Amino acid sequence: MRRHLDLLPRLLLRRHIHRRSRTASSPPLPPPPNPPRPPQKPEPVAIHGETWQDNYAWMGSLSDAAAMRHMDVHMEAEEKYAEACLAAAGADRLARKLQLEMASRLASDACTPPARWGPWLYYRRADEGKQYPVLCRRSAALHGVFISYSDPSAGFDFTAGKRIEQKLVDYNKEAERFGGYSYEELSEVSPDHRFIAYTMYDKDKDSFTLLVRDLVTGTLCDKPRADRVSNISWAMDGKALVYVVTNEDRRPYRLFCSIIGSNKDDILILEEPGENIYLNIRHTKDFRFITLNVFSDTHSKVYLIKASDPLSRMILVWEGESQVHCIVEHHHGRLYLFTDAAREGVHVNSHYLMQSDAESPGPKSWKNVFLEEPDIILEDVDFCSTHMVLILRQGRKLRLCSVNLPLPENIHVPAHLSDFHPFELPLPNHVCQILSGPNYDYQSSTMRFTISSPVMPDAVVDYNLLNGKWQIVQQQNMLHERTKVLYGNAFASSMGKLSSDSADLSSPDLGDCDWNELSDYYACEHYDVPSKDGVLVPLTLVYSRKHKREGNPGLLHGHGAYGEILDKRWRSELKSLLDRGWVIAYADVRYV
Repeated sequence: MRRHLDLLPRLLLRRHIHRRSRTASSPPLPPPPNPPRPPQKPEPVAIHGETWQDNYAWMGSLSDAAAMRHMDVHMEAEEKYAEACLAAAGADRLARKLQLEMASRLASDACTPPARWGPWLYYRRADEGKQYPVLCRRSAALHGVFISYSDPSAGFDFTAGKRIEQKLVDYNKEAERFGGYSYEELSEVSPDHRFIAYTMYDKDKDSFTLLVRDLVTGTLCDKPRADRVSNISWAMDGKALVYVVTNEDRRPYRLFCSIIGSNKDDILILEEPGENIYLNIRHTKDFRFITLNVFSDTHSKVYLIKASDPLSRMILVWEGESQVHCIVEHHHGRLYLFTDAAREGVHVNSHYLMQSDAESPGPKSWKNVFLEEPDIILEDVDFCSTHMVLILRQGRKLRLCSVNLPLPENIHVPAHLSDFHPFELPLPNHVCQILSGPNYDYQSSTMRFTISSPVMPDAVVDYNLLNGKWQIVQQQNMLHERTKVLYGNAFASSMGKLSSDSADLSSPDLGDCDWNELSDYYACEHYDVPSKDGVLVPLTLVYSRKHKREGNPGLLHGHGAYGEILDKRWRSELKSLLDRGWVIAYADVRYV
């Protein structure tokens, strides 16, 4: 018996050797192919007194049809070469597996969350089998029980004998009008909800064409019809449209006003003949004014146009150096300027907020609202009739807080932010980005923001500024591929509130819910790492808690410029790396 037991290890060893020999005898992988070699056409290049030969300068000759055909052939050869290299390395099977994994997570919502504006809910949704979406609206008052975030098109108005949903613009039909291609750049509903102005790309003209549609009849208006339109803004409570037209070099240089329903030609308000002067317009959120920004290589100016009388004299309200960001808003007789212009001739690296009297505006009338605090950066600001909402960055931490409007008369500006008693709106952990939503309804105290985190799919959130309550109205539904179990412990409970048929965007009783974070599965950590010159570089690490171990492979993102922070939002395609033990790192090398 003992002798037979001694033979067992040798038999197992022989089987193992035999198994290995069979594996080793399998046919070897094919050798990698030779890379494609594009033609070399040396051209001399001289910059800063240095001259050299560029063999591939022809690749940048976009106007050379023959060169572009050569580029198409070379790019196709590059793609085939990459596919052949993957196959030679045996990685083509892994590539197909990753593609299937990622495709299962890319299913997008068939409808955007409805946005309340006055008596209407506006949204875009996709019809099954159609390539382009449809812009729709429905009355918020009719059959509120049918209004939901998941299927806003449901419901029927038995009194009127028609569906509650109104299709405003079907971009599939627009594609038929514009040669099978549908791309919209601008879209503005009039403040009386009677018309919509929008621009569609015309590939034959290589420009954007302005259209105005009557939302009651569904027909296109005869005018205005204009090509090369870059900006639009409603005036006279929807009875007039102001728009900017570009020249053949795509420089915005003419400002027009069109009276809706009039047979008269559109009125030219302003023309800038200077080659380096650019025009841009937008309306204030209360539709009281249209702001005209005039930019050049030497200066920036902001003019105010009364929306009730767009042909009246425009007023210069601000001027400064070139290439600065300026947005003017109006609230109950006060103008607010959000800008990154130099302060008293000193360049600044962030934005700040100023205010002025709307009755006597002028370039010298502005005062800072907040005292400068070195550790607080104002990222953005949004307004409604009752509040201003500030997006702030304090070190690595992002804050979202509301301030009551109008500002107290007993507080003399500039003042510390704390003097205005800001209310901190709830946020999840590890927030890396906050974006303001459409927030069309100036009279509503409910405002929408998109909240992002490295360990949470983007969440579209409505905040009630009167009571501080909030509700997730849309968020990507992350699932385990096999079990189909929702990620996050709290998502199921919040989803119940999300898809409730009785949800009402205007309700002052929005209930709090839990954040659908993935922090139970993935960790997010922050470090300060010293560089070669001793400067501390902020580093963010994201990894799978389940696969954490020494020596894990890593992927480092390290690009940044002009003080901008890297995009660290959760991306579903990175899940395939995280679940295989990879560590995702973000180094904000320019944010130091």
